[in-house]
Amino acid sequence: MKRFILSILILITATFSAFSHVEHYKNFSYLEYDLFRNNKLIGNHKYFFERKNETLTVKSIVNFKITKLGVDLYKYFAESDEIYKNNSFYSYTSKTKQNKKDKYVNISVDNKNKQLIIDGSSYKGSTEISNIVGTWWDHDIVKSKAQISAISGRVIEQEVVFLGKEKIQVGNKFYNTLHFKFKSSDENLPDNKKLNTDIWYEENTFLWVKAQFVKQGNWEYRIKSVK
Repeated sequence: MKRFILSILILITATFSAFSHVEHYKNFSYLEYDLFRNNKLIGNHKYFFERKNETLTVKSIVNFKITKLGVDLYKYFAESDEIYKNNSFYSYTSKTKQNKKDKYVNISVDNKNKQLIIDGSSYKGSTEISNIVGTWWDHDIVKSKAQISAISGRVIEQEVVFLGKEKIQVGNKFYNTLHFKFKSSDENLPDNKKLNTDIWYEENTFLWVKAQFVKQGNWEYRIKSVK
């Protein structure tokens, strides 16, 4: 059984390695996801893919709020720019407003030392160049040893488990997907800092279809529009 699981993991890793994550999205210009909490629609997340010569800029906007009896209990808005040049990561910047709290992160590449340089509200320093910003649209994240918080720059060491192939329904459409679970490698982290997310990618296109996690409620991202 262990050999079977190992073979599956090798197969999936090889399949994902065969494609450049940027090239894989060359036909997409727009992705939109509905965001649900406890099965109630509370907002959305939009990606805009802009190309000029050899540069790809992925603009992201997240906007949601939690209300009760007509009162806004929690408001969230974030904008980011993720830039690739010649199919390689170049930089990332984001600003986030969580109620009255401001968070940010700026990431650049130090090619000489093969590192990423992070200036964030939760972390300032360097990390391995192979680590990936946790924006989820990029399926290469399943191969990364760590993901970088897209909100604050915190580096989160991770374990990724492939749970199998699943046919799921989102809205009126069915997708053949690959189901992965992301977990924090450090079990000593407090629960509110731990990574514990399920993500589904479409099997043939590796399009991010759905994400699910529990944090003061059940949260889900569900794909709504692709252009």
